Amino acid sequence: MILSTIDWIIVGVFFVIVLFIGWIASKTAGKDTSQFFLGGRGMPWWLLGISMVACTFSADTPNLVTGMVRESGVAKNWAWWAFLITGMVTVFVYAKLWRRTNALTDLEYYEKRYSGKAASFLRGFRSIYLGIFFNMLIMGTVTLAAIKIGGVLLGIEPWVVVIGASVVVVLYAGLGGLKGVIWADFFQYSVAMFGAVLAAVVAVRQPEVGGLKGLLSNPALQDKLSFFPDLSDPSVYIPLLIIPVAVQWWNVWYPGAEPGGGGYIAQRMLSAKNEKNAIGATLLFNFAHYALRPWPWIIVALASLIIYPDLASIKAHFPDISDTYLKDDIAYPVMMSKLGPGWLGLVVASLIAAYMSTIGTHLNWGSSYVVNDFYKRFIKPAASEKELVAMGRITTVVLMVMAGLLSLLFLQDATQAFDIILLTGAGSGLIYLLRWFWWRINAWTEVVAMFVATVTALILIFGVDNLGLAESVSSIYPLPENYHLIGEKALAGTVFPVKLIIAIVITTISWILATYLTKPESKETLRSFYRLTRPGGPGWKKVILEARADGDFIDEQDAGKKWEMPVQILCVFIGIIVIYTSLFSIGSFVYGEMLRGIILLLVAIAGTIFLFKSFGKLRAD
Repeated sequence: MILSTIDWIIVGVFFVIVLFIGWIASKTAGKDTSQFFLGGRGMPWWLLGISMVACTFSADTPNLVTGMVRESGVAKNWAWWAFLITGMVTVFVYAKLWRRTNALTDLEYYEKRYSGKAASFLRGFRSIYLGIFFNMLIMGTVTLAAIKIGGVLLGIEPWVVVIGASVVVVLYAGLGGLKGVIWADFFQYSVAMFGAVLAAVVAVRQPEVGGLKGLLSNPALQDKLSFFPDLSDPSVYIPLLIIPVAVQWWNVWYPGAEPGGGGYIAQRMLSAKNEKNAIGATLLFNFAHYALRPWPWIIVALASLIIYPDLASIKAHFPDISDTYLKDDIAYPVMMSKLGPGWLGLVVASLIAAYMSTIGTHLNWGSSYVVNDFYKRFIKPAASEKELVAMGRITTVVLMVMAGLLSLLFLQDATQAFDIILLTGAGSGLIYLLRWFWWRINAWTEVVAMFVATVTALILIFGVDNLGLAESVSSIYPLPENYHLIGEKALAGTVFPVKLIIAIVITTISWILATYLTKPESKETLRSFYRLTRPGGPGWKKVILEARADGDFIDEQDAGKKWEMPVQILCVFIGIIVIYTSLFSIGSFVYGEMLRGIILLLVAIAGTIFLFKSFGKLRAD
């Protein structure tokens, strides 16, 4: 595709606005690390909520959803829809706890909750592991999507895409810090969402599709439309629904959906004005993330199956696409080629916006770990605030270069990276939920979980024969009848749930043993943490009673007040119902099933009213 003059003008104006936002924010961002990494801790809930959802609205997400729908239908989205449960738990249980820590990054938690060399090691190692290597994998995946979009829509070489896409985002993220990133997110999310809806409208208007009615009645899509997998076939519903909902959401660490919150979600909560704003921000994020965003992408994915039913048909129309990048996820940028002048510029700008909002957040988040939790903590504790901000800006540039090289040299498709990320976090999620409410969790619990999960993931990804694993578990795990004909590489997706369960079991057993075979944290550390965060509950009863016996009333601030967990759990449950019914209400209207859509909408409205009444009963400082 060749962009017309009007397309280039639209894209150019978009870049100018984003750079202007970064320049304005730079006037305060360079004052100190609190400004650069947390926006001065004065951000409102609505701005933070939009920023969170803008970050997860990355350039690779439409590609990922498109690949899922093309491979296994709409129901495969449960692989990420299930993380809503995690999100609701974060909203009503953990958001205010994070805000109470008053930390600069979530990694500071380790030396507030734990003590000694193990806590210091944990903080330092994860600052590099998450801030650089893990973060680089995520940014590399997003940059890979930009490469595919640039190659399909504009015919641009991958290295040109990487350099062009990186320069602007590094400039505004490096200049404006988190405040610049958040305000740019607000603008970019508006552009990105408009572009996604526009792309869906154009997709269903293609002659081959025949409008929304033609899309939904097309015989080729009848096995792809259901919200839920085929419940008569265990080989389908167990990996697509049961495992994500019953196991994955609470036992897998995934960026943006960490059990108990963490990463850039925690960064946003820590930058909120107060606890109420932290809770409101995460609630808005989960609603927009799960209920509002998916359907435009799903519509484009379904339309692509009519116009390009297989990879060969995509290759026939776009012969210059490298076989390295020819996967189902490339169908999304391929569908963008149907746009006309002006509209193409808007959608290209929206995809650039999606890319930049994610990369900007990850650059600031990753550099906050490297600067605050490694450089300042271990290399130069006496560094001035200006020096630390300068280090943050240098780290921003280095991270972008590393992510660009990864996307150019190693990654091939979004699903590949998604699976790697899930496996490396498998089995550790329960720790992040329990460590706030059970005093016995210690630093070695997390150290062992981290190493065992990583080693197990590497073995399962690179050292396991997928066909052999399928045959060994076929008697207890339902696999497709033709699994032996699928092929080693394609079979990896089929046996992935088996690998996930194996990783969870091995890692969980390892950290439970480590917890009981090592000493608990010191009384001083546990009491200090409780006094700071006040989590409450029976898991801290032993610590509280021992403190009282010593004349230290660590629970004095909440003495005589009921533990809020029952109300919090109720809010979590109602919140899940509200967002899932909203998601499927929108889907029902898209499918033309008006009665079901109205019923689900009414349930969502009733749940929202009940939710806010219950929400008012929760205390927030």
